[in-house]
Amino acid sequence: MNDRTMKAVLYDRYGGPEVLHVGRVPRPEPAPGEVLVRVHAFSVNGGELAARSGRIRLLTGRKFPQRVGLDFTGELAALGEGVTEPGAGEGVTEPALGEGMTEPAVGDRVWGVLGRSSGFGSAAEYVSVPVKRLGRVPEGLDPVDAAALPVATTAVTALRDKAGLRPGERLLVRGAAGGVGSAAVQLGRAYGAEVTALARAANLDFVRELGAHKAVDHRAVQPAELGRFDVVLDTVGSDLRTFRRLLAPGGRMVTIAFDLSRPVASLGSIAATAVHGRGRVRFFSGNPLREDFDDLARHVAEGKLRPAVDKVFALEETAAAHRALESGGVRGKYVVRVTP
Repeated sequence: MNDRTMKAVLYDRYGGPEVLHVGRVPRPEPAPGEVLVRVHAFSVNGGELAARSGRIRLLTGRKFPQRVGLDFTGELAALGEGVTEPGAGEGVTEPALGEGMTEPAVGDRVWGVLGRSSGFGSAAEYVSVPVKRLGRVPEGLDPVDAAALPVATTAVTALRDKAGLRPGERLLVRGAAGGVGSAAVQLGRAYGAEVTALARAANLDFVRELGAHKAVDHRAVQPAELGRFDVVLDTVGSDLRTFRRLLAPGGRMVTIAFDLSRPVASLGSIAATAVHGRGRVRFFSGNPLREDFDDLARHVAEGKLRPAVDKVFALEETAAAHRALESGGVRGKYVVRVTP
């Protein structure tokens, strides 16, 4: 087999999970400032389901084949120009992969998220990524378990930076059993907030175990019955106006999703909250850097954040992982193992 190629998950047309298949593509070479990572595992995220189905084709275009995979854990396999190993002379002069690491080295265990400009593509044997978008996996954390956590940087940014969550405040997490939501429940508790988690009835015990003070079946209550909150974190994207009404004076709402059934209208509605009504809805998509992964690693090391892996799939079973996520009810993350 040509060692300049690798396995990757591809699709040649938009559609359901069945369009996904494992093919061979050229193995990437790290550009200046990048590193080549041998991927151990990745998780399945809602954004790539939307892309694969064609619901955001205005952004993804019609050039095929296209790739899936947003986050990853793995091992540094090669360093691009300008990224040198310790003791190799001139190179990186500031910590590259976390506290205590002055320079990266081949063999380091890392985790990361592809940036907005990179698109998807971590569902593969190798990925090339800017060194600034990597962190070092905490010691003792299994690489498959670790793959459930890179997306938690989104929860860190949402609560710490966008919402400015403070101790004693009331936090509502919508979609609390999912990848970002399950991390937000844990982090909200760690930040000293009173956490209310909205989830399916079958997942209420799960979110309580993560640290939620109150767990509510989202199908059994009307939003108006929930009370007022200082911070609302939404991971669903629909009915944002309804949940915005739950904000207490001075409250903040952050969403990482929009209504995919009406994307233009949904994004327009979010933008309009900046100029009218009570409480702006802050929308963002995760684009983490090294310092975010450093913060994530500290939370893990301090026992404030743990991975939640629902089920592990093989690379050839990526379509099944997509299908499982689309069916709903996930507890944490579905993870795909790439290397045996």
